[in-house]
Amino acid sequence: MKRKLNILSLFLLLSLLLSACAPAGGEAGKLDPPITAEAKDYVSLLTLRMDSETVKAEATVKTFVDGDTTHFYVDDPSIEGGVLKARYLAVNTPESTGKIEEYGKKASNFTKEKLSSATSIIVESDNETWNKDSTGSRTLAWVWYKTDDMTEYRNLNLEILQNGLAQASNTGGNRYGDTCLAALNQAKQQKLNLYSGEKDPDFYYGSAVELTLKELRANTSAYEGMKVAFKGIIATNSGTQGVYVEDFDAETGLNYGIYIYYGHSLSGMGLDVLSVGNEARIVGTVQYYEGGGTWQVSDLNYQMMRPKDPDNIQKLSTGHSAAYTPLSLEDFLNGTVSLQGEEETITVPYAQAILNTSVSLDGLKVTSAYTTDDEDSSSKGAMTLTCEKDGKTVTIRTAVLTDESGNLITQDAYLDKTISVKGIVDYFDGNYQIKVFSAKNITIN
Repeated sequence: MKRKLNILSLFLLLSLLLSACAPAGGEAGKLDPPITAEAKDYVSLLTLRMDSETVKAEATVKTFVDGDTTHFYVDDPSIEGGVLKARYLAVNTPESTGKIEEYGKKASNFTKEKLSSATSIIVESDNETWNKDSTGSRTLAWVWYKTDDMTEYRNLNLEILQNGLAQASNTGGNRYGDTCLAALNQAKQQKLNLYSGEKDPDFYYGSAVELTLKELRANTSAYEGMKVAFKGIIATNSGTQGVYVEDFDAETGLNYGIYIYYGHSLSGMGLDVLSVGNEARIVGTVQYYEGGGTWQVSDLNYQMMRPKDPDNIQKLSTGHSAAYTPLSLEDFLNGTVSLQGEEETITVPYAQAILNTSVSLDGLKVTSAYTTDDEDSSSKGAMTLTCEKDGKTVTIRTAVLTDESGNLITQDAYLDKTISVKGIVDYFDGNYQIKVFSAKNITIN
């Protein structure tokens, strides 16, 4: 009995010794991350050297895309068309466009807020030349900004990391790698945003809200960032990883539509659901597309082994056609429509109400034409046709059109001709227009 008590005493003594060696709040042998009394502003320690060997260009924002991608106008003859599509070096922010991820919207808003208040922006390469990212379409860049009350430029890439709004992306292998890693490690220690372990207050975690396209179009901003579900006919394919969906409302006698961006999220049977002519149940997240100034639904999913999953897009029926509703130019240019908003009836321009739906127009005289010639643009060869009918003017914007033999169709085919078109009501640069995606949808009268 005495021996058993000695063994027990020894066990208790060892336990007490181990407990004494363990840090407060942690397990034996494991260290809690150090908590600093005050965070260091690494951004203020990094200086833009205008005399370094890197390429630099003054810039202004053309389009905000997401947290780590911005399109800039730059005064640099080496940049085709003067537009640098910057992919920020060293950072990888959560997605907020085709795919919606936690803290993606916050990262996107952070970048937009910093650059919107800037009075001067400098984009910088990592070495002696501009380098492309893995897609070949974006230029890797450091982005520096300054406001009137600043004496020095601040590095936005580093600031994103310092605020815990990005994961590492070859962070240590770039020009300012050591500082970037230090800022990232501090963000993790401070448990900021992505590293907080908390839910993103701007991310919608709930189930899809079931509604109609009419309801969505009347109250779009109320559903921003939310997952929604609705049905509609796939009217046409945009050719850029997206489709237009429309649904007829008997009460108002109008079709309501929206653009669906699926990006790289779908393949196989998922893409088959979105085939033109299908009626489909769309489930995705509502977001405002900065580049086009319009709303869209993205972040679509399809699980082949769970076709009836409520979060799946679903094919409901086949054999439908786009409405291509005959359009009155008077209504299109000057008409209005009353819709039931979230709290009251609202009156909107007719063109806004039928945005993203299929329409047809006859007897248009093409008075002028412009062709996109930017070598780096996927729209090279696309046309903008200015047309007149009954003293009224409308713009027809085309995709890149080819004939049955695959030859490019140029503006000479339509200039000074009278045409009929079938297209989608589109919004560009503050104006409503008709977008045509196929040569077969333009008929020369």
